Amino acid sequence: MTTVSAPHPSALGIPPGDLWVFAYGSLMWDPGFPFVKWAPALVYGYHRALCIYSSRWRGTPERPGLVLGLDRGGACRGIAFRVAAADITTALSALWTREMRRRVYQTRLVRARLPQNEVWMLTFVADPQHAGYAGRLSVRQTARLIASGRGARGHNVEYLTRTIDHLAELGVRDHNLMRVLAAVRALRPAGG
Repeated sequence: MTTVSAPHPSALGIPPGDLWVFAYGSLMWDPGFPFVKWAPALVYGYHRALCIYSSRWRGTPERPGLVLGLDRGGACRGIAFRVAAADITTALSALWTREMRRRVYQTRLVRARLPQNEVWMLTFVADPQHAGYAGRLSVRQTARLIASGRGARGHNVEYLTRTIDHLAELGVRDHNLMRVLAAVRALRPAGG
C-alpha cells in the first residue's frame, strides 16, 4: 500500500482555527477522524457523481466498482464536520490515508452553506485527468459496475444504499443515485 503524507494545513490554504470538512459519500457515515460538530451543508459548483473507479474498497482491478466524487457543475448537499484546531493534523492524516492514496481526488477549499452561516470547507474533488476517473457513464453502465463490484469493504451496492440512506436522514433525495439503485436491482436476480 502506498503511504501518503498529508501536507501541512498552511500548504492547503487552511486558515488558523477549526477546520470544516465537507462529506458527500462514505465520509458521511464513517468519517474516521475526530470532530466536534456536524451539520447539513450545501456546496455550489460541484455535484455528487459515481465517477471514480474503485479497484480496492468496492471492487477489484478485474471487476472495478464505482464510488463517489465531486464533479464540476451543479450543487451538492452533504454533511460538514467541524474539526477542532488541535485535531487538524490527526484528521488530515486520516483523510490523506483514506482519500489520497491513488491521488484520484484533488483537495479544494469550497464555500459551503450551513443552516446558520457560510464557511470555507476542505473537500475532495474528482480529478478528471486521473486514470481512475470514470467520467459520465450512463445509468446502465454505472449500474453494471455497481452490481458486480465487491472489494475489501464489501459490495458496491451496499456503498450506494448507505449513501442514499444517509442522504435521506438529511432530507435529501438524490434522484440520480436512486435511478442507479433501481437499475442495479433490475440487473440482480430476485433474492440476490
